[in-house]
Amino acid sequence: MSATPSRPSAADAPDTDRRRVLLAAPRGYCAGVDRAVIAVEQALEQYGSPVYVRHEIVHNKYVVKTLEKKGAIFVEETSEVPEGEIVIFSAHGVAPEVHKEAERGKLATIDATCPLVTKVHKEAVRYAKEDYDILLIGHEGHEEVIGTSGEAPEHVTLVDGPSDVENVEVRDPEKVVWLSQTTLSVDETMETVDALKGRYPNLLSPPSDDICYATQNRQTAIKQVAEEADFVLVVGSKNSSNSVRLVETAIAHGARDGRLVDSAEEIDEAWLDGVRTVGLSSGASVPDVLVDGVLEWLAERGWEDVEIVQPVEERMQFSLPKELRRDLRAEAKSRMSG
Repeated sequence: MSATPSRPSAADAPDTDRRRVLLAAPRGYCAGVDRAVIAVEQALEQYGSPVYVRHEIVHNKYVVKTLEKKGAIFVEETSEVPEGEIVIFSAHGVAPEVHKEAERGKLATIDATCPLVTKVHKEAVRYAKEDYDILLIGHEGHEEVIGTSGEAPEHVTLVDGPSDVENVEVRDPEKVVWLSQTTLSVDETMETVDALKGRYPNLLSPPSDDICYATQNRQTAIKQVAEEADFVLVVGSKNSSNSVRLVETAIAHGARDGRLVDSAEEIDEAWLDGVRTVGLSSGASVPDVLVDGVLEWLAERGWEDVEIVQPVEERMQFSLPKELRRDLRAEAKSRMSG
């Protein structure tokens, strides 16, 4: 299969009979996901198995199963972790109460929360101290929303999309600020913000855009892909908010249809009847091996010509959690005997 690093010019318009793939870039792992996955792998290497992980480290089935094979044990609640063991908090972040639970359980902890999520947590704490009502734009039940809300539960009101705005009640319309789940659709978030400003003209915005750079970049790329794609495939798990948003964004910006799949095995050939141009991207918690599998599947069926669509470049990197520089096994034993 051939890969072209940039889009063809208008003068080189593609043959309408040619089957091709428009491969979005950036795609796949963001810096926060890469950091979290490496944190689990390094913890297993340094401290040996078992290492416990509270909730899925990232929202991707393949990643979770791969880490399980290496010795990670995933649990729903911190209370399931035996006393004196190591527990890793996922990239989505946790509420302060979860840290307290770990301390009561005499656990050694590694916080793999994405630094961009941590930034939102700190903003919630700061605005709560200033006695603002905080309108948190996000999806009910999402782990990131639960974690952020837990920083200031008396001050946070969840706003689950533009249709939820009419249900919002605040104490003082002059002291209200919005924050957001980092993995939302940029367009949906701003639509919600605009609706909120219609009710609260003095609504304060956070000091910087809370929608993470990776979410923005992947949506920018899929919008450009969607302009020419007949059909869009997004690789990602169904509980991955940013992956779901990529499909919705593609359809909203010109793609005739789109589907979310965990891997090539889930593709139905009937979806591609009459399709000449396939758009392809992946969510921020998806390893390249899964996208490569889809490219191979498509190539075997005639979509061998791959053009890379890259409107923006990504160079962001985060350092690993500081806890990995300590002897956590010794610390956990010390807690048990203390």
